[in-house]
Amino acid sequence: MHRLHRAACGLAVAALAVHGGARAQDYAELPWGRFTSALAAAPASVGAFAMRVEPVTRAEFARFAAAHPQWQRGQVDAIFADSGYLAFEASDGDAPLQPVTSVSWFAATAYCESEGARLPRWLEWEYAAAADETRIDARADPRWNERILAWYAVPAGQRPHAVGGPANAYGLRDLHGLVWEWVEDFNTLLADGEGRNSEDADTLRSCGAGALGIQDRSNYAVMMHVALLSSLQATYTTASLGFRCVRPRPAAAP
Repeated sequence: MHRLHRAACGLAVAALAVHGGARAQDYAELPWGRFTSALAAAPASVGAFAMRVEPVTRAEFARFAAAHPQWQRGQVDAIFADSGYLAFEASDGDAPLQPVTSVSWFAATAYCESEGARLPRWLEWEYAAAADETRIDARADPRWNERILAWYAVPAGQRPHAVGGPANAYGLRDLHGLVWEWVEDFNTLLADGEGRNSEDADTLRSCGAGALGIQDRSNYAVMMHVALLSSLQATYTTASLGFRCVRPRPAAAP
């Protein structure tokens, strides 16, 4: 993984000069905080960072790929993406503003580096996604969880609408209800199959076993996201998976 990561990173070294990066207002600032992940029993520190307000769109990724042909469909090396890469159908209306999907972890990583950023780590993504429109952590509210879970009633084959949903308390949009999102450390979310006497370790690892390690079993949205990410490899692409980027910010704990 590290060798491939370094190779993917190298492909985007000159991207800032060509692509220009996102506008400053496309990133929202999130402060340092203490946060208890659904994957952990105790709170952890989350450093200050800036996160892209919306997922990367098809139009934005198309501009990136035009500047870097190695990331175009039909040109990307098989070690960086499977055959489903960018295999979505063009459609009328808001297609350029739809979140880009069917992108591998490598492609998402390269795009974020073109903006001087990286993919969010899971803890950062979960920290940002815990907020509703007025509260930075709405997870204890059953009505908030019901709103998120209502998304799963939407047929999986339905194409996502354009980005630009209601902003949460941090000013971020579409963390829920549009597409799943890659995170930088997706491959560390797996629950350890060893020591589980009632289950086969290989089956656990291949079936999204990360959800089994969740401490808060009432947070089904997180369970489903972790299960999906835990089932992926870095080359995988899927029509329901997009991404956004983050930029770390130096800040001391209060």
